[in-house]
Amino acid sequence: MNTETEKTEEMPLILVVDDIPRNLQVVGVVLKDKGYQVAAATSGTQVLGMLKHMKPDLILLDIMMPEMDGYEVCRRIKEQDELKDIPIVFLSAKNEVEDVVKGFKFGAVDYITKPFNASELLARVNTHVALKRARDTEKRLIKQLRLALSQVKALSGLLPICSHCKKIRDDKGYWTQVEQYISAHSETQFTHGLCPDCFRELYPDLVADLEAEGGSLDSLH
Repeated sequence: MNTETEKTEEMPLILVVDDIPRNLQVVGVVLKDKGYQVAAATSGTQVLGMLKHMKPDLILLDIMMPEMDGYEVCRRIKEQDELKDIPIVFLSAKNEVEDVVKGFKFGAVDYITKPFNASELLARVNTHVALKRARDTEKRLIKQLRLALSQVKALSGLLPICSHCKKIRDDKGYWTQVEQYISAHSETQFTHGLCPDCFRELYPDLVADLEAEGGSLDSLH
């Protein structure tokens, strides 16, 4: 995979929803100029269909749309486990307090009124995308930690071990070498050597010659 492709994949994806094409164009230009990928939808039905195949980093959602308004779109998104973590920011000409409060009640993380200021829009988008990615990273790290803990637990408890040959009896009743058992239940890799006691037992003459010359076993490791 080339660097350009990796860069594109890392660019946050914003889904902009508005039934007026001109509004989509204006918002799209503002976001693309700052390096965002932009997808567009003109209706609630289209949004829900698109979300079956994509998961944007944030949704900018208009409220006043035919057939299905933004509140209903937001409600349907938030009731789906696989989509509920996508931050939704309402971008609407409705600017009464009750409209804003209603937006938050339906699960939006922010509310921007039209006509919007480009700098303010970008600041809020940047903030919510950063928060979303931080949460995603946290979830990924927690998942990795749980996996690591499960691997540690696989090696916890009592293990039947032969007092003579030091083989371990596994869960299926087979006797295996210690390193084979640990390698199968963890990511540990082994290198092999000889401890001083075994070296003395296996190579007594070599040890005697070494010590006669004033050396030690430590020099062999």
